[in-house]
Amino acid sequence: MAKTSASKPAARGGKPDAKVGLVAVGKARFEAVMQAAQRSGLLSEKSGRIGGRVSPALIEQAKQQTGIEADTDLIEFALATVALEDNFAATFRKSRGKVDPELKLGF
Repeated sequence: MAKTSASKPAARGGKPDAKVGLVAVGKARFEAVMQAAQRSGLLSEKSGRIGGRVSPALIEQAKQQTGIEADTDLIEFALATVALEDNFAATFRKSRGKVDPELKLGF
């Protein structure tokens, strides 16, 4: 698995920990995303290559936010997160007005 500093404790509330100096994505979340991507077959073959120009500040901030140190691991985590998105908001919007108005919700 990727080398991260996610094993360092993140501060509560998503605020930077003064001792660590960053907010890590959390080892459990990182591993959950990567394991889900593996189970989905998204990581089975690593022959693809991407390239692009991005702001060094964007890369540094993303590394600080996640605790991921390697560029490749950061890109893989970001892509896996997007690829595994559950589209909750869009699905929720599609269901608007489809609940029976006579349904008793108990309150």
